[in-house]
Amino acid sequence: MDNTVVPSAVLPRPARSYHRVVPGLSFWREPRPAPVPRPGRRDLLLIGALLALTAAEGLLRPQLPAASLLVTAALTATLWWRRAHPLPMVLVSFGTGALIPLLTQDTVPETYTLAYLLLLPYSLFRWGAGRDILLGAAAMLTGLALTALTGDDPTPDTIGGLAVVSALAAAGLARRYRIRARTRELDQVRLVERAQLARDLHDTVAHHVSAIAIRAQAGLAAAPARPEAATDALKLIEAEASRALAEMRAMVRVLRDGPAAYDPGPVAADVHRLARPAGSGPPVDVHVDGDLDAVRAPLGGALYRMAQESVTNALRHARQATRVEVRVSVDDRTVRLRVGDDGSPARDTGAGYGLAGMSERAQLLGGAFRAGPDPVGGWSVAVELPLAGPAR
Repeated sequence: MDNTVVPSAVLPRPARSYHRVVPGLSFWREPRPAPVPRPGRRDLLLIGALLALTAAEGLLRPQLPAASLLVTAALTATLWWRRAHPLPMVLVSFGTGALIPLLTQDTVPETYTLAYLLLLPYSLFRWGAGRDILLGAAAMLTGLALTALTGDDPTPDTIGGLAVVSALAAAGLARRYRIRARTRELDQVRLVERAQLARDLHDTVAHHVSAIAIRAQAGLAAAPARPEAATDALKLIEAEASRALAEMRAMVRVLRDGPAAYDPGPVAADVHRLARPAGSGPPVDVHVDGDLDAVRAPLGGALYRMAQESVTNALRHARQATRVEVRVSVDDRTVRLRVGDDGSPARDTGAGYGLAGMSERAQLLGGAFRAGPDPVGGWSVAVELPLAGPAR
């Protein structure tokens, strides 16, 4: 399909609407499914078995002319190219069946083994391009019509042949579009996984790098009065950098090896790891009310990431904050998270992805998200997530 963008002043509107209205044009341009399997050992075994059946039928039905057996054996070659070249194989097989009676002026009895040609219409509708399917359908209908005209009792044979070909065509199209729908579903899953990894990557990098920056600044500020403070800051920076590298390696492993290598990551109980004493920056206090073990792993991981991102934002952007408070409460139906500070928010925090990522997480889990100035002062983030997951 041509994806070239044409200005509206160049292309008249009636032409564009015409292509949109007529569905046959889009089907005519439909490309072949990809990838097309190459012929292999199974195809060789199938062709060999059909040649053996043809020989056996010739022995069991001595009244069959040699021409019927030769045609049956020769047409087995069409099975080898039925996926790579479905239209030519259909034209060869149906054309041969329609032309033999016209050339011989007599009805040539067919072999039972010739039923393998029913695989060709299926292959055409399964693997052919749109134009190949339309041309092949026209050729098959023409072949059935010629067979009906040359037969002794054309009506039953024609109706039966049309029904069989239609059933095979429907089966091929159904398989074709089922695989396409499955491919689209997998692509959608990959997009969701990429978005999830992007959020995790942002949360990990933002949290650890912010902690490294804050502790480096605190060490530099305290170094003139207390030289040992620089050493303490370097130790904390090393620990933060090691944790950041470990989490980023886990994400890269998922990207390289697929979801099978996915590490479940943090759970709700890991929210205690966000607590930190006063020192390089305001202290972070964590309070939990309820049983965090009741929060299932995916929900707990999202809860931890949102708490981590909220703490990171508070440490980076809250000016003159003296404390950061993290509260988690769990009841029978809901888990609630609130992260607040007593500082004044920065005027320009940049166009980051932290708040957008947290909002997306909450929506995907069927919850609610709010972030903004707190009525009692400072800035707060509030998240409410259902334990049972999003409503269907």
